Amino acid sequence: MIDIPRLVVAAPASGTGKTTVTTGLMAAFAQRGLRVSPHKVGPDYIDPGYHALATGRPGRNLDAYMCGPELVGPLFAHGARGCELAVVEGVMGLYDGASGQGELASTAQVAKLLRAPVVLVVDASSQSRSVAALVHGFASFDPQVRIGGVILNKVGSDRHEALLRDALEEAGMPVLGALRRAEGVATPSRHLGLVPVAERHGDAAEAVAGMAAAVRRGCDLDALLALARTAGPLHEEPWDPADALAGAEAVSSGGVALAGASAVSGGSRSGGTVSGASAVSGVSAALAGGAVSGGTVSGVSAPAGGTRSGGTAGAGRRPVIAVAGGPAFSFLYAEHPELLTAAGADVVVLDPLRDERLPEGTAGLVIGGGFPEVYVGELAANEPLRAAVAGLAASGAPVAAECAGLLYLARSLDGRPMCGVVPGDARMSGRLTLGYRDAVAVSDSALAVAGTRMRGHEFHRTVLEPGAGSSPAWGFRGAERRVEGFVRGGVHASYLHTHWAAAAGVAARFVAGAAGAAGRGGG
Repeated sequence: MIDIPRLVVAAPASGTGKTTVTTGLMAAFAQRGLRVSPHKVGPDYIDPGYHALATGRPGRNLDAYMCGPELVGPLFAHGARGCELAVVEGVMGLYDGASGQGELASTAQVAKLLRAPVVLVVDASSQSRSVAALVHGFASFDPQVRIGGVILNKVGSDRHEALLRDALEEAGMPVLGALRRAEGVATPSRHLGLVPVAERHGDAAEAVAGMAAAVRRGCDLDALLALARTAGPLHEEPWDPADALAGAEAVSSGGVALAGASAVSGGSRSGGTVSGASAVSGVSAALAGGAVSGGTVSGVSAPAGGTRSGGTAGAGRRPVIAVAGGPAFSFLYAEHPELLTAAGADVVVLDPLRDERLPEGTAGLVIGGGFPEVYVGELAANEPLRAAVAGLAASGAPVAAECAGLLYLARSLDGRPMCGVVPGDARMSGRLTLGYRDAVAVSDSALAVAGTRMRGHEFHRTVLEPGAGSSPAWGFRGAERRVEGFVRGGVHASYLHTHWAAAAGVAARFVAGAAGAAGRGGG
């Protein structure tokens, strides 16, 4: 059971300023000295970076589609452990979720699963008394969703604010804040949403400070905290990576545990070691482009500064798994490195923009999402690392790449040379590929055996057609019926983003492969 005050910040639609308000609330409460746990509904990677900057804790996602509704509460409890307040930013409009699947993966579903009150952020820029009808409709649509108050955004004047407050008072809805139109707290966007924190450290910090100042001026923080305290106890056991691995179902011929086979659900510092349950904080900072390039993240139960034997890796030294981070590759769910460490690996962050060598002893490589197209020149110029990655892949060591990682492994990206591991050329296109996917592994790979079913998410404006000599990674079910991705040797590269908490055995299988590569002298 977890009893932590909590709020879900939602909106009638995208584009209302939900991220600005949520991040400002997190920062304002953190500045009061509260330990704030930041969360984001859905698959988004960018907003959690701003949340982490506001709170000093890893931003964590709550995705009922990719992980299943049953894991929303445990993952929330895992992230919120030891905190005094949790703030959850919604996705899209309050009742929007997975297309054609009712409330699944919506902010409303997550609010109900967490038994949390909702604060509705309303763009009031083009309305006055009509705001009451809008809010009344959202409050009455689903009686199980408790909207505890409204924050008005983009208010034009004192007179405008008075009209809005009078209308909402008539409707019986508390107004918990009113923010004026202010360009100073805007965050820059481009083709796939906000610009990640990793790409704009100083500007991002200033933006978060501006959001916090606006929230302090315009919101009743005491009333918001009082509302958060009306959330009752949540009867969930916190998710634990070691427990998730222990409960994984053995499905591979090698006896490696694989859960989820039928699930539906700036600068750098070298040599830093981060041990213990909070190890992911160091990884998250490095993935976001902060320090700890080359730093080791030791096992969840390892003593500070040490390493341990055992786990999936077996007796002897723990295999080293490099995880790409820095400005070009800042997208990775916080639970991934936690699962890798719990499965017996030492996770070391690698910045492909700066590091010319793989970390010493690397026996596996994970390259998540990001924006390599923004840094294609720098990535192409780092020939030593590109060669090292190609050599690691050729050795048979496991390499897992998602979206941006797939582009980096390609022969070229927008005409510039990449690692040449995937025999195909990638380029930017004018078409956005976006949506949840119900996927089945087509080929045995470093991540899964053929037939494993997982759910994931695609979000990209590039295209890449792998050439001959490889097998596809995934087959998509439903309306998106097609095959996608690249599997050859130990390489698994795909556009599909997945959440390993839904299938902890993926991490176990990957670490076992890395341990085998280390034993063969690979890497």
